[in-house]
Amino acid sequence: MRRSVVVAVAVAVVAGAAAWASVGFGGGTPDAAGTEPSRAENVPVKRETLVSWVTMDGQMGFGLAQPIASTAAGTVTWLATPGTTITRGKPFVRVDDKPVVLLYGQLPMYRDLQAGVEGADVAQFETNLKALGYTGFTVDKEFSASTTTAVKRWQADLGLPETGVVAAGQVVYAPAAVRVAQQLVRLGAASPGDVVSATGTTKMITVSAQTADAGWAVRAAKVTIELPDGTTAEGKVDSIGDAPESEGHGPSVTILVAVADQQALGRLDRGTVTVRHAAQERKDVLTVPIAALLALAEGGYGVEVVDGGKSTVVAVRVGLFAGGRVEITGSGVAEGTTVRVPA
Repeated sequence: MRRSVVVAVAVAVVAGAAAWASVGFGGGTPDAAGTEPSRAENVPVKRETLVSWVTMDGQMGFGLAQPIASTAAGTVTWLATPGTTITRGKPFVRVDDKPVVLLYGQLPMYRDLQAGVEGADVAQFETNLKALGYTGFTVDKEFSASTTTAVKRWQADLGLPETGVVAAGQVVYAPAAVRVAQQLVRLGAASPGDVVSATGTTKMITVSAQTADAGWAVRAAKVTIELPDGTTAEGKVDSIGDAPESEGHGPSVTILVAVADQQALGRLDRGTVTVRHAAQERKDVLTVPIAALLALAEGGYGVEVVDGGKSTVVAVRVGLFAGGRVEITGSGVAEGTTVRVPA
């Protein structure tokens, strides 16, 4: 993990500037000992937007994997392979060579569904049945005779006995399509139990950070993601969760970053990327290289303004340090003013 801390760099450079200032502010004449002063360059004061970035490594993937359990009783005879996307109506495991299929919904499959059963779980199942193209029934909370007929057609298409009864172990619900991350058991294992782990199908960036370094990470905070090929994509913090504390390290968090424009991520679906967040931003401010700052004997900082063949030290107030530059304000400086910077 890396994190840019520009203020620390700035302090080190300012200390160097103070040391240079202690030998005098001369404009090019030899000092009392007769030695030539350090070479310097003249640069203009710029007006620009100054940004202080927090920079961390992130891992591209599909988010955190969660286990999916089969409640069917029997022996696992087939498993979807890692990387497979399982959509509505498709199996992710076969138990005793019978498919256990994925449907979309929030309510778990907790009982058999058959004629005469009523409830929100019936409506959820019928919504899926209709989405799969089966008709002839009304989507409501009642498992009717017409629902039974549609279920028999669905079972026939799956190669199941046409009982018209939806066994609890035949269906697993998820909010949307999933991508298989890992097989958790081998063929021949007993079911019920967790059989695969899966993620969503949308690529996300995972950042692991020490809690002390992650104060910037709040939901919807904007970040820029730099890919290995140099291209960038925009993202937003989707969630922040505690991570297991490793030995020798303090508390840490896992930050998930969502990317709305998936095409901006290209074909890459895993690997290390750079995540940047603008911790501070100052728009339309005057800036100079940090090395241009001089530590004044009376306190504070100044810059050496060069006008023609003359130079004058002008006191300035400093603001944001970022990217090797510093924000300054003062009555003796303006955009385009020339200041001296030691080489």
